[in-house]
Amino acid sequence: MTNKTARGSIQEDPSPIANDRRGFLNGLWIGLGGLALAEIIWVVRSFFRLRKPIGASGSIGKIFDAGSVSRYSPNTVTAFPQGRFYLACLADGGFLALSRRCTHLGCTVPWDAGKMQFVCPCHASTFDIHGAVIQSPAPRPLDRFAVTIENDRIRVAIDSPIRRSVFHPNQVVYK
Repeated sequence: MTNKTARGSIQEDPSPIANDRRGFLNGLWIGLGGLALAEIIWVVRSFFRLRKPIGASGSIGKIFDAGSVSRYSPNTVTAFPQGRFYLACLADGGFLALSRRCTHLGCTVPWDAGKMQFVCPCHASTFDIHGAVIQSPAPRPLDRFAVTIENDRIRVAIDSPIRRSVFHPNQVVYK
């Protein structure tokens, strides 16, 4: 179809097929852009979402029985892989349950009995038997778990680690 303009030149109307194709492609690009934006929002939200603490299975009050007090010698650390914690029996007979996860990036920290330290294999953070930071980059002591001693049995509440900024002697549990 042709139209005559005021100057006398002939101008062609865009065909309906070209308009439909252009509209379809524009809609397609808008839809793909929206999909990409939704994906980015999902990734960012997933990154910042709070995770469940290790050992939390939805039940409140998950208790781990670590055995009898007499089973442990002073100045020793015992690993409990199924509970994901270490039980430290301190020189004075007190007990402290420490998380196995480094407070820097979450790597599992093994106990080095020869050095009497927890040494992180990822970035060389070191912690003493109380879980206090000896060498950074770890920003704070190892998380701890609540310990109770009932009828000469040590029980550790592994449902949620207790975040701490420093070690206090009142965190140690005695018989």
